[in-house]
Amino acid sequence: MPVVLNTSNCTECAFRSVLFENLSTEELDYLNSYKVEKKYFKGESIVEENDPINEFLYLKQGLVKLYKVDRNDREHIISIARPLNFVGFLSVFSKDKYQYSIKAIEESIVCYIDLKPLKEILVKNGLFAMEVLEKINKITDDILGNRMNICSKQLRGRIAFILLYFSKEVYIKPEFELPLSRKEIADLIEMSTENVIRILSEFRKDDIIRIDGSKIEIINMDALERINKFG
Repeated sequence: MPVVLNTSNCTECAFRSVLFENLSTEELDYLNSYKVEKKYFKGESIVEENDPINEFLYLKQGLVKLYKVDRNDREHIISIARPLNFVGFLSVFSKDKYQYSIKAIEESIVCYIDLKPLKEILVKNGLFAMEVLEKINKITDDILGNRMNICSKQLRGRIAFILLYFSKEVYIKPEFELPLSRKEIADLIEMSTENVIRILSEFRKDDIIRIDGSKIEIINMDALERINKFG
């Protein structure tokens, strides 16, 4: 079960500039009165597909995966969301139910803001409304861009892409704890689990990475980037 935290004040939040810089102090105080922060542990479900959309979700800390499950119970990962991402924006203004599920892949803190006051401010504040539209477009573009990038690569290139993504965009360092299982990586980049394991082993033998359980260290960044580009 998620842990409900003492809610911080939006006006003092370090992340205010990400979306809320065009709101007045009064508007921020109004939203803050409808906000709840919850902490989720790794593996906990945040949203299930077809849950009603009642709040706007903002990932303040951690990592989550957005995914759908097909009729054969196979999971298809749509995207990995990191801090400063608005994980509910893909459906929040177009549907009344979530079209995907969201699960924490490491300990995460999610801000919930009731949709009714948020929509009231969107109607009155044009600059804020435009900023929200820009965020929705960017999220959609990023997801489509990543999917196209992955699908255009061969198997080694796909593994290189995901390792570089976690190293350069998520953890900003060459050594990190891989937050996904081998099966989840396979679901994300549309490969078999066996191929994921095989190619990671090849990268290890070629002295491109070190592997210690779920810990990955990239020791030949240039080689990995070449595989990502040409593989």
